[in-house]
Amino acid sequence: MADHNALPLVVLTEQFARLPGIGMKTAERLAYYMISRSEEEVSAFAEALYAAKREIRYCSCCQNLTDQELCPICADDRRDHGTICVVEGPKDVTAFERTNEYNGVYHVLHGLISPIDGVMPNQLKIRELLARLQKEDVREVIMATNPTVEGDATAMYLARLLKPMEITVTRLAFGLPVGGILEYADEVTLFKALENRNEM
Repeated sequence: MADHNALPLVVLTEQFARLPGIGMKTAERLAYYMISRSEEEVSAFAEALYAAKREIRYCSCCQNLTDQELCPICADDRRDHGTICVVEGPKDVTAFERTNEYNGVYHVLHGLISPIDGVMPNQLKIRELLARLQKEDVREVIMATNPTVEGDATAMYLARLLKPMEITVTRLAFGLPVGGILEYADEVTLFKALENRNEM
């Protein structure tokens, strides 16, 4: 940002630019926008950020984001708790829920195995999944990781871990493009991938 701008504006722009997908021009626009708002609006925005950071935690069952002990999906008795869909992140849960077709529950790994990026299995929520499978009566685990090298490696690693448990492990069928991202897939594509999943 140019030297003629006030330091607080420069700092605010730099903070916005740290957000994923936000370049310097967009960050500058956001900073100017926030400065043009009333003090009450800015306070409400800042309080929403603080409240989200303070109150949101991992569901004690599926590891999805929630403000309760159990997320609404895990707490819902009408869901099929015998089918667990394993996803990379909370945004993938939202993508599947948009289909209105999946009635099972989820398990959120919060990442994928990627030795190149220094992400190893012990850094993901795999222990929590295994502990859950010991306690719950689960018939099927659906590997719904993205069709990427990391997504496939994570799915294969988990399938090997679960094989001795005699639980059916399936993988989404790929009407999803290779290298595609679940959260950007449309509802019909996701539903078809779910419906035509294959056993691993």
